[in-house]
Amino acid sequence: MKMPPEMVLFDCDGVLVDSEALTADVLCLNLRRHGLALTHAELGAMFLGGTIMGVEAKALELGADLPKGWVDQIYAEVFETLGASVEIVPGVFGVLDALDAAGIPYAVGSNGPHKKMQITLTRTGLINRLEGRIYSREDVAQPKPAPDVYLKAAADAGVAPNRCVVIEDSPNGARAGQAAGMWCLGFAAETDAALLTPVCDDVFHAMGDLPGLLGL
Repeated sequence: MKMPPEMVLFDCDGVLVDSEALTADVLCLNLRRHGLALTHAELGAMFLGGTIMGVEAKALELGADLPKGWVDQIYAEVFETLGASVEIVPGVFGVLDALDAAGIPYAVGSNGPHKKMQITLTRTGLINRLEGRIYSREDVAQPKPAPDVYLKAAADAGVAPNRCVVIEDSPNGARAGQAAGMWCLGFAAETDAALLTPVCDDVFHAMGDLPGLLGL
């Protein structure tokens, strides 16, 4: 793809906000209380880039004794933890500054609900930078790995998918970018690069490297 792109689309959790480990802590503790003991690695292998509803379905399949309304309960626990502790991924402000300076629009597309992003993006000081450009699986028919959320963001901005770059930290999300016909860069700060390489056009390890990869 010829750089720079005409639009950059960011996943939220693990790309803009450092929320994955905090969320995994909450999930592991909660699932253990309901009879399913998983390590962080096992949880990540099964659920990274997925949805809480997907976690519920798989946990039940594995024998967890989850109560009715578990999704709402776990979201409440996750939101409380993120609201108190989540931090921005280092280097994100620099990337957004470089995109603004180049006049390149950007948006966020997540499998998480809007309420979660409102909490994490507000706490990290990103909400004003992204206002009006925040897309959730709640806005589209299908979550990632379907391309819907990224296609909607690009369509709303009037940018052709093949002129967009997606930044993802999960194979699930990267597949969504690929399915949308977009160039996908895998952010391997926390995710094993070996998981991202097969489904990404390139992989990088530090957010500070992204402007150079984008040709800025």
